[in-house]
Amino acid sequence: MNHLAHVFLAPDSPEARVGSILGDFTRGVDIGELPNAVRQGVHHHRAVDSFTDQHPDVLASKTVFSRQRRRFAGVALDILYDHFLLKHWDKFSELEREQFIHRIYDELQGHEHLMPAPMAKVTRRMVWHDWFGAYKDLESIGYALDRVADRIRFPNSFAGIITEIRSNHDALEQRFLSFFPDLQKFAGDIE
Repeated sequence: MNHLAHVFLAPDSPEARVGSILGDFTRGVDIGELPNAVRQGVHHHRAVDSFTDQHPDVLASKTVFSRQRRRFAGVALDILYDHFLLKHWDKFSELEREQFIHRIYDELQGHEHLMPAPMAKVTRRMVWHDWFGAYKDLESIGYALDRVADRIRFPNSFAGIITEIRSNHDALEQRFLSFFPDLQKFAGDIE
């Protein structure tokens, strides 16, 4: 899952939500030195990723991508799932979407002291450029995926994967709608 889904599913505390994003930035971080709630968020992040990677709807979604892009299908789905979560927000939450996003941005800014430098740099850009708001638009998803492709340090065919997402949009969306309630239940049961 990507950042929005992780903070959406995280335990209900600002520190745990920071930890839920920190799960992608743990290189060089001594997890044992973190406050309990942040550690809980990191643990939650890892459990959510593991569940997602094994879910039949996610595995089936990966098969719609061409052979040359299938290697990156998980990354594409992670970001696409933030788009689908925003699109179908009212199915999964009673919270007002924009209010939730702004609360998360405020929490990230207010808890930067808990973040390693690479994470703080990313979360500043996240807030400044309103990544979560931008993910409402499929074109922005394509732009984000192409930026990921630019950062891959070996020759790849990942750029332009949005064309395959568009071709399979309805099937991917239906699989997300089948998968996400299972993930939401799983995430709520993580201790």
